[in-house]
Formats: sequence, C-alpha cells, structure tokens
Amino acid sequence: MNIFIKWLILAALIIAAIACYSYGSTTGLFIFIIAGFVFEMAFWFKMFPIKKKSSL
Repeated sequence: MNIFIKWLILAALIIAAIACYSYGSTTGLFIFIIAGFVFEMAFWFKMFPIKKKSSL
C-alpha cells in the first residue's frame, strides 16, 4: 500500500472519531460516542498492526 494512502486513511479515521465524539457529546446521542470509539480503534489497529509470528 502506498504510504500516502495509508496516512490519508489514518487521518480520515482520526478525524471521523473526533467528529463523532464531538457530535455525541453535544447532542447526548450515545451511538455517536460508540461510533467514535470504533473509528478510534480502527485508527490504532491500522497504526500498529498485529504481527503474526512466523513458524520455522
């Protein structure tokens, strides 16, 4: 994957998470807080992917 596209996806995920957290806290809709959490977790799992152990 191109490094530029990776960083673009990461930026979009964190912006979406912040937007959902912000909207959820002002309107009191808990579903947006959960959506923000999902976007944030996607950001962190994309930033630090889980490495599989190689079997020798």
